[in-house]
Amino acid sequence: MKKLKVVLTVILLFMFVIAQAQKIQYNGKIYLVKGNAIFVDKVDVTNTLSIEDQNRIKNKLSEQILADKKLKENEKAEKKAEKRIKAAEKKQKKAEKQLKANEKAKKNYADAQEKYEKELKRHKKLSDKGKLSPEDEIKWQKKLEILKKKIEKSKRKL
Repeated sequence: MKKLKVVLTVILLFMFVIAQAQKIQYNGKIYLVKGNAIFVDKVDVTNTLSIEDQNRIKNKLSEQILADKKLKENEKAEKKAEKRIKAAEKKQKKAEKQLKANEKAKKNYADAQEKYEKELKRHKKLSDKGKLSPEDEIKWQKKLEILKKKIEKSKRKL
């Protein structure tokens, strides 16, 4: 078990070192920088390069790392902005839907009230003329009650 832990640790450490290696192009050659060592085609050329060239390669690598970091930050900021825009659009759509629902509720309320008043007027006219039998009167009362309930229901939706 202990041996397995040691092997896994070594493998992870090796992968970390490989992951830390950075490629950089300088004077038409591709250099691989691992820590302080500089490689060309898997051959260590750190000692054969002048200190000036080593510093230039490392500076160029630093600039590349900074540029990559800024690029990632910009992409992250762009994604956040897109998320905010989507959220704002969703919020606006929801508000528009709510407004539409409110307008529909107002219209339904007005229509229900208008229909009730119309039917009430008609009932009154018929009863004044004496054209309603007791059975018709009961039907009219039920009808007017239903219309009142519709008005109350549409009023609650407002």
